This record gives sequence, structure tokens and C-alpha cells, in this order.
Amino acid sequence: MALRTPYYSDYNPNEDRPSDRQYLMSSGVGVRDSHDTSFYRGDTMPLRHIAGNTTGDVTVVPVKKRIGTLDVINPMEQETLLDPGPVRLAPCWESRHAPTDELNFKTSTPKADIDGMPPKDRLNLVFLILMLHGIGTLMPWNMFITASSYFIDFKLNINDTDGSTEEYRQHFLSYLGVASQVPNVICNAFNIFVQFGGGNLTFRIIGSVLVEIIIFIITVILAMLDSSTWPGAFFYMTMASVVVINMANGIYQNSLYGLAAKLPMKYSMAIILGANTSGTFTSLISILSIAASPNQRTAAIYYFITALFVLLACVDTYFALPLIRFYRYHDRLEQKAITDSRTSSSKPPYCKILCKIWPQCFNVFFVFFVTLTIFPAIHAEIKPIDPNFIIPDVYFTPITCFLCFNFFAMVGSMVPNWIKWPGPKFLCVPVILRVLFIPFFMLCNYIPSRRQIPVFITNDW
Repeated sequence: MALRTPYYSDYNPNEDRPSDRQYLMSSGVGVRDSHDTSFYRGDTMPLRHIAGNTTGDVTVVPVKKRIGTLDVINPMEQETLLDPGPVRLAPCWESRHAPTDELNFKTSTPKADIDGMPPKDRLNLVFLILMLHGIGTLMPWNMFITASSYFIDFKLNINDTDGSTEEYRQHFLSYLGVASQVPNVICNAFNIFVQFGGGNLTFRIIGSVLVEIIIFIITVILAMLDSSTWPGAFFYMTMASVVVINMANGIYQNSLYGLAAKLPMKYSMAIILGANTSGTFTSLISILSIAASPNQRTAAIYYFITALFVLLACVDTYFALPLIRFYRYHDRLEQKAITDSRTSSSKPPYCKILCKIWPQCFNVFFVFFVTLTIFPAIHAEIKPIDPNFIIPDVYFTPITCFLCFNFFAMVGSMVPNWIKWPGPKFLCVPVILRVLFIPFFMLCNYIPSRRQIPVFITNDW
């Protein structure tokens, strides 16, 4: 196939074309449109038509290698299409439009993004994400106490010579409560004043959740192993896991409320709602695991793996927050407030704050004091009296203790949204009256094999 001859091989000047300007000048014809000096791309004057009396030095430019073998006259056709030098990438879209919040480790605060009306939380995504994290905050505590039957009746149900395993079985929930709550409170308080990770919420939240994930993986591995020959070592490994996971959880809880403090008040309530939902969710998972697999080992494996998926979802959704305009807006508002207040280096007046809020601090303390005294150590040891009770023995404690307690705790946290009585001044009255629940539950069929006083409440309902 013959090659097509380029259009400029047979050159016919046209005075109406600006590209013919120099040819008309050199031929003596003249130029009618002398002020026009523009040349169109592709209409460049061929070299053989340049005037012969052109003055000045001529610089010879070496011809670059070109693709193909077609011999052409136009110098533009001799330019290579691809520069043999290194390819330079311009800034990509993400780097020029990435959110400037701490999750992306940036500190700039575009003024245009915090001016005007605040964006809306579309589909309540931020609310749902924080609610999911609220579920994750109490996941370690709820998982271990709800699986008490697995630890007491399966892993530690071993007859040894020194009777130490029986001691572990009888007081397992008490040991578990101390190993859970004491490290949690210490790390919560320490994190307020010291702030692990230098104030970086991402480091504290993700680091603590990853520690919890590792501990749950270890717990699943221990569930797969046969520990019948080393029940004491299993007990101490379990308690050590509980201590570590609740230390991490204390940092996680504290940092998560710090994250919610950037947002309106209802987003802190989302965490509380999620924390109360966590118990109900965990209790349902426990009941479903027992129903799906009568074998306690298999049920425990399914049960703890579910916790892993929930915590992994917490990690993923945390990194999704900066993609939501509502969160970015409030995060940048907080960054701007921090920047404006950097001139003042004074520490928060903790003593003055405590003097103002101590009545409500007492109410919170006493509520948890009564609750943790009864649940789960006393409540989980109450056994049915009627052998023909509507709830089978295998489901009695999971339903009457864990599911009922967590479900009504969730409902109780929602009621104050509509009923705000009594007021802050008299709120201590029902709080203090809750102490009567302690003897009430002990008068039920609590530890029937070891109790010294008769059972006064004989109705399982």
C-alpha cells in the first residue's frame, strides 16, 4: 500500500491564508494583511520556501528520534510523540481534595468549609457509626460475663486434687468483675490527665481496638484448645486477657467520648444508646450460639468470632468518618477553636469543675455501685425453683439475667428523652433507694447449694 503524500509536498500559496505570509513577502507579491503574524498549527511554512536572503546566524537543531520511518518535510512531524525522559505525575484528585482532619493527619482548616450553614448528617450516618462504636465499647465486658457458663461449666469443670479449680468456679464472676472494672477505671482516669498517644484520637482509638481484637483472637484459640490438664493456667490466662482488654477498652471509651464532644449533644447519646444496645446484642448472640450448637466449645467459638467482626466494623467505620461532610465541618470547627485558644496554655480547672458536678458524679457512682454489686455476680447465680418452668435450664440464666437486664437497661436509657423527672436536685433520692435491690435479689433462690438462709421469694416469675 502506497504512503499518502503529505499535503505540503506540492505547496501552493494562498494569499488568504496567514501561513503564506512569509512566502508572499519573499516572492515580491507583498502582504495585504500585514498586521497578521499568527500561524496555524499544521500550516507551518516548509523550509524550502524560506527566503534566500534571510540574514542572521542559523542554528542547527539536532533532530530527535521519531516513531516510524516516514520521511517528511515539516519539522513538527519530526518531533517524537513520547518524551524519553521520566514521567512526572501531577497531584492526584485525592491529594488535592482529601479531608483536612486528623484522620488524614492534616492540620489545615479551610475557612470556606466552616463558613455558612452547617451540613446535615445525611441518613444519620455519623449517628449510626457512633452507635456502632458504643456497641464496641462494652463488647469485651458483655462477651466475657455472658459466656460465664462456658468458663464455669465447661473449661473449669475439672476435679483436681487441691480444690483450686472449684474455688475458681465458685467465684469466677467476682474475679471477672474485679479484673474488668478496676483496670478500666484506672485507664479511664489516667487517659483524662495524661492522654495516651499525645492527644491523637486516631492513635488511641484504633490502637485500643486493635488490642481488643488481638485478645479476642487469643480467646478463640484458647477455646479451641483442650485445657483439661491445665485449668489453673487457663484461669490465669483468661484473667490476664480480661485485664489487658479492659485497659485498652478504658482508653477506647474515654477517647470515643472525646470524639463525640466535637459534635452536637445527641451524638454523645448515640454512644450511650449503643453501649446499652451492646448488652442486648451480646445476649441475643449468646442465645443463638447455644441454640445453633449444643456443644459449648463450638458455641463459644462462634460467640467470640462475632465480637471480632463487630470490632473490625468499628475500625472500618472510624476511617469512614472524614468522608462525611457533617463530621468534617464540626472537626474543622474544633480545630479552629483549638488554634484560636493556643495563646492560653493554662490547664483545665479540674477542681472547680469537680466542685460543680460532684452531686451528679455521686449519682453515677452509686448507680454503678449497686448495679455491679448485683449484676452479674448475684443475678447470674439465681436458679429456677420450678423444674417445669417455661424457660429451660440451659436458657434460664441467659434470658432472665443477661437478656432481661440489658434490654431493660437499654429501654431505661431511652425513657429520659421523654420523661425528665425528677430534676437534678432530687435525682439522688431514687438513686439511693436502688440499694434495696441488693437484699431483694439475695432473698431469691441465690446459690441454693451453699445458701444459709431460706428462700423468701419462691416464684420464678
